[in-house]
This record gives sequence, C-alpha cells and structure tokens, in this order.
Amino acid sequence: MEAGAAPAGRPPTVTVGVAIPVPAPWGDLLDRARLASGDPLGGIVPAHLTLLGPTEMPRAALPAFGEHLASVAAACPVFDLHLRGTGSFRPVTEVVFVAVVDGIAVCEQLESAIRSGPAERERTFPYHPHITIAHNVSTEALDRAFNALAGFEAKFRVESFTLYTHPNPGAWSFETLAGAPVPWTPRGVFPLGT
Repeated sequence: MEAGAAPAGRPPTVTVGVAIPVPAPWGDLLDRARLASGDPLGGIVPAHLTLLGPTEMPRAALPAFGEHLASVAAACPVFDLHLRGTGSFRPVTEVVFVAVVDGIAVCEQLESAIRSGPAERERTFPYHPHITIAHNVSTEALDRAFNALAGFEAKFRVESFTLYTHPNPGAWSFETLAGAPVPWTPRGVFPLGT
C-alpha cells in the first residue's frame, strides 16, 4: 500500500506535527548531542520543541488545519524562549531533555490552542515543553546526555512555528522506503502576531 494511502472505505490520511525549531547555533549543538547519545533519531530529527506531537488526520483536513494554525499563530505574540540545563522524564519515560525555564506558559497556551482545532486529540501525558536530546538509548547513555548538557543555556526569540507532515502514521520516526529515510516535511511556517 502506498504511504499515506488508506484502507478501502477510509479517506487517505497524513500524520502532522507542529514544532518550534531550535535555531543555530544552539540547534546544531543539540543535534550533535542527540547523535552522541546514540538516539536513533539523532541526525535525522532536528532539535525542536513540540507543540503538537504526531497526529493522524484525513489528508483533506490539511487546508482547514493550516487555516487553524494561521489563526492560532496570529493570536500569539512573539516571545522569548529560554532553555537551561537538563531534565528527565525517568522513570515514567526514558527521555533526557533540555529544560525550558522561560516561555513555558506561552508554549502551553500554543499547544492547547493548536490541539483544540482539527487535530484535537487526547494527550498521552501532560504537556511539558522541552527539547529531547536522548531517547531510546541505554541508561548509561541517558546519564551521559543528562550530564553533558547540564550547563547548557540558550535564549532566542520565537517568531513562528512550523507544520510538518509525514506520509505514514506513527511517532516522530523516519520510516524507510527502499532503504532511504522518509523525513518529516516542513509544510508551512506560521508567523506569530506582533
């Protein structure tokens, strides 16, 4: 079956995600840290703060979802994001991340507003803005990632968020077709209001 194709009688679907990319030079540093941790998505998924995790929707709903995102973005002023140090979701989930210390409330408001539209769905866990730097790796690798970036700090202005799509349902994963990764594709950048 072709990627994104639906079973008979079901409309074609697409998996969407919405995120704030971490700009250079900090994004590059966090990408290298994720690679160094051995995370299977290191070097494939650029550093980002998730506003809407992978969500399957009918492909025909994408235009309405884009309109919804434009409306959410326009209603949110540009804001500063301050990242500092590391945190972990252990023992609930084996994840190490860079922590958000300022801008949390705005990220929470954006996540809630984005999820209230055509991509409405229940959360698996409470929303906690963060930048993943190690996942699906050994305990030792998680500990190394946690310690390596304990002193990390970055401040940058958030002026937009990005809609990504992937043809297959699933997580922030990169499935392969003929041995080559099928990446998440940026589909639109949505500028925040002023």
